Amino acid sequence: MTKVTVIPSTIDPLTQMPVNNKEKLKVAAYARVSTSSDEQYTSYEAQVNYYKEYIQGRLDWEFVTVYADEGITGTSTKRRVGFNKMIKDALDGKINLIITKSISRFARNTLDTISYVRKLKEKGVEVFFEKENLWTLDSKSELILTIMASIAQEESRSISQNVQWGKRVAFQSGKVSFAYSNFLGYKKVDDKIVVVEEEAEIVREIYKSFLVYGKTPTGIAKELKERGIKTPSKKSTNWTKNNITSILQNEKYKGDALLQKTFTDNFLEQTIIKNTGQIPQYYVENSHPAIIDKDMWELVQIEIKRRDNLGAKYSSSDIFASKLICSDCGGFYGKKKWHSNTKYERFVYQCNNKFDKDKCICRTPHLTEDDIKLKFIEAYNITMKDKKRIINDLNEVIELVANTKDLETEIEKVSEEIAVVVELATKAIKDNSKTTDNSNEFEKKYKTLETRHEKLKTKLEELLSERFKKESLEIKMRAFLKALRKSESDIDKWDERIWMLMVESGTVNRNKNITFKFNNGLKFKAKE
Repeated sequence: MTKVTVIPSTIDPLTQMPVNNKEKLKVAAYARVSTSSDEQYTSYEAQVNYYKEYIQGRLDWEFVTVYADEGITGTSTKRRVGFNKMIKDALDGKINLIITKSISRFARNTLDTISYVRKLKEKGVEVFFEKENLWTLDSKSELILTIMASIAQEESRSISQNVQWGKRVAFQSGKVSFAYSNFLGYKKVDDKIVVVEEEAEIVREIYKSFLVYGKTPTGIAKELKERGIKTPSKKSTNWTKNNITSILQNEKYKGDALLQKTFTDNFLEQTIIKNTGQIPQYYVENSHPAIIDKDMWELVQIEIKRRDNLGAKYSSSDIFASKLICSDCGGFYGKKKWHSNTKYERFVYQCNNKFDKDKCICRTPHLTEDDIKLKFIEAYNITMKDKKRIINDLNEVIELVANTKDLETEIEKVSEEIAVVVELATKAIKDNSKTTDNSNEFEKKYKTLETRHEKLKTKLEELLSERFKKESLEIKMRAFLKALRKSESDIDKWDERIWMLMVESGTVNRNKNITFKFNNGLKFKAKE
């Protein structure tokens, strides 16, 4: 007769710990709610309470805590503070087991899921996915986990693509959406966009302060704060430089709307970035009432670019600030009080370095405001005598600058290469999910693809930057041409608008002559 001896199990199949081990497992849970419409069971509070009771109900488990992230969407783990802290604590030996509802709640990104599970396994930390009944220390778990994580990611991506498609259909039909709660000057009445006149006056004041009086966004923000004017959020008076800059650059104030300013760029991980031309944009003209005149808006954009190029050299003193240059040292002219202790007190403009011995002693003269204005009128009238030829020449230059055919071809080529690399990376992940072989080869291949992707993205950004420069120059020249056509052939009095639109700089010479450089690149000298 055959004798059979039963050998009792020494490993608990549930906890993977020795049966006689009296040391309790340190157990934590991870909960995440990504939308406000989840069922009560999956709500943030319900999950926290559920896991707390569940863990504390086991005698062989020691409750650590419930790590949670609320209201965070997307497919990356970078913004999930609770998740990242849980992983750190687990790797530091504070947790033996993590319980979570499902793979999709843990991480919707396949690479993230596999990467974190492997890191935890190396430290002996297990993850239990309730919905899939999957324990990651099980030898068969990796293949199942990879397949399920891939499915979860594709579901998430499908939802995201459906949402994007819906938005783009709306864009194509010219539908404009406003974040009214954080937008100054507009509101919605009977499904129509209308102007809030009281707020619109603040917007107009911001534009005028920036363009006509030469103030900086920081200076404008400070003034509005001191006056107790509410910010676009309507919640405080704490204006910032960013508030002002956003208002100055928002095309909606001229009655137009640029849609799809940002988009989701992903190399197996989603990131919201500014649209630099990689995908189509939709420009809807006259979609709603304008608060700012379109010419004024264009002028402000030109002035923003000019100040950006000047950087720290820009002075916000007045409309002549940072436009008048000393021919001796290249420094800017500034407004100074002359004879301040006498009855002849007045303001003049002179080189800021004139009496700075460490820099130079300039021999260029000082000028009054009337001097500058009269010399500009003279230079402008000289320009207008040859107005027809200048317009013809400018049209030819604009046509040359506007030709970006070669650039577009190169951009398309690099974009296609990026798409191929992303496809190869996706295939590599799927292939890896079908094998239980060592992952070193996969990680090496993935890293190579990632490096190639980064190089291509850098090249694409350079090409897009070059195209942006050409487009900016074209806009600048077209604005100059528009102003030139509208302007009178001769003017006999100062016109601030023409000055701001047409003049890039004025170089003051020792004999009081000023050489004006216009925004189309032409130079004209006004004599003494």
